[in-house]
Amino acid sequence: MARTFWVGGNWKMNGTVAAVKELAATFNAGTSPSDVEVVIGAPYVYIPLLADSLRKDWAVAGENCYIKASGAYTGEISPEMLKDVGAKWVILGHSERRNVLGESDQFTAEKTVKALQAGLKVVLCVGELLEEREAGTTQTVVNRQLDAVIKAVSEADWANIVIAYEPVWAIGTGKVATPDQAQEVHAAIREYLKNAVSPKVAEETRITYGGSVNAKNCKETAQKPDVDGFLVGGASLKPEFLEIVNATN
Repeated sequence: MARTFWVGGNWKMNGTVAAVKELAATFNAGTSPSDVEVVIGAPYVYIPLLADSLRKDWAVAGENCYIKASGAYTGEISPEMLKDVGAKWVILGHSERRNVLGESDQFTAEKTVKALQAGLKVVLCVGELLEEREAGTTQTVVNRQLDAVIKAVSEADWANIVIAYEPVWAIGTGKVATPDQAQEVHAAIREYLKNAVSPKVAEETRITYGGSVNAKNCKETAQKPDVDGFLVGGASLKPEFLEIVNATN
């Protein structure tokens, strides 16, 4: 089957009211193929503004959420709150949540379950550290991260999950996995889903690449058969994001 190409932006902890308005205006004026799904992840405080300002054929994502709908959890944001202010997606398990803030595979899986129950779609991030790649354990690490979610969700839930493979050594470093390196891991993830979940889920789940993606390096990677799009960091804060959205053209 043909999987719809998916391109996400992850603004991380960046932005101002003026910058959000300017970027939304730039993106709104650009060309976006009808056969590419586009999602922008923004800091919590800018989600309402972005949802109101951004073109309606693109969606907005939260960059994280908690495992409860409400309660005495000072500083946390629930998936229900994200939906309430205009988000349709949430990014979970990003390497910065795992490796900087110490969130476990199990906690990521719990967030995934809660977000899906609340009606959000999930961008599930997985990926290895440099020392793990050098030790030859990339797939062991990625499979472990996937396993926690596989055990927690139903087969039907995978229709609302996009996997983002992000080698940690390529995030914000200027380094990028070669198209062949990306394809190798994406194909292995698809094979793992086939055995651990089902052939249908393996065939239909979109697996995207993230890690210093920019307008110059995206086109060749986009041609690989198991690369179904990108999760873009720094370049999503620039007009060149539109070039990545059009990578398959």
